[in-house]
Amino acid sequence: MRWTADVPIRSNRSVTPDELLATFHQQIRLRDRDAESAHVVERDGLVHRNYPGDPAQRGAMIESPEGLGGDPEPAIEAQRQFFAGRGQTVEWKTYSYDEPADLGPRLERAGFQAEEVEALVLGDLAVLAGLPEVVPEGLRLRAITAPDLPAVAAFQDGVWGPGSSWVTEKHFAELAADLGHMQGCLVERVEDGLVVTASWVRLTPDTDFCGLWGGSTLETYRRQGLYRASVGHRARLALARGARYVRVDASPRSRPILQRLGLHQVATTTPYVLHG
Repeated sequence: MRWTADVPIRSNRSVTPDELLATFHQQIRLRDRDAESAHVVERDGLVHRNYPGDPAQRGAMIESPEGLGGDPEPAIEAQRQFFAGRGQTVEWKTYSYDEPADLGPRLERAGFQAEEVEALVLGDLAVLAGLPEVVPEGLRLRAITAPDLPAVAAFQDGVWGPGSSWVTEKHFAELAADLGHMQGCLVERVEDGLVVTASWVRLTPDTDFCGLWGGSTLETYRRQGLYRASVGHRARLALARGARYVRVDASPRSRPILQRLGLHQVATTTPYVLHG
């Protein structure tokens, strides 16, 4: 699927997947709105990159939303050398419609390692607002607050393996900095406070989008509607703050759920990581 120039979306009809992708590309990718506010944001020719000033910190990102021109190799090599020189791990976030079409293999030849493919899912946020927040007896859904950090971090490491909780710590830092920008919710066991699912919604500044992140659930609590309940909770938070559209980088498990709820897969996204 191709992106086009900025497409005005009329409010009196449903938006099409092509229009959603074009708006996402224009509002977020071309304007570097995925970059965290504390990051250095730079353009190096056709390459967009952002990274923490401290090379020891994680989260450095590269994108090439305008393609890489007729000779991609020098641009790829320049980024490899730049981040290798900093000793900083970086992710080149690719989308299935990026040019050149063989960008992935070119990145692998330069030493980047492909990670799990995810679906880029977009849609009208309002279609999610009616989802009930009902969870099974013995569980409760509530907002994440600062004292929840140890429990949510332990949950994250338990689901994704030791060391994964740095993502949770990053989300908590965003939450502490601006309650209007980032909010989270969790489902916990009433009897002992065990976190069984945790998720986040991030408003993308100066755009019509919010992003839904996380939503993993402990295996023994899956297929009980916890993901749907957390999606509805986060959708209502984002609508109240003025968001119009929703974006999810969806796993193979969550993608079909989101599509059944009325969202659209418009592309896939694959991270290619160069370790510092």
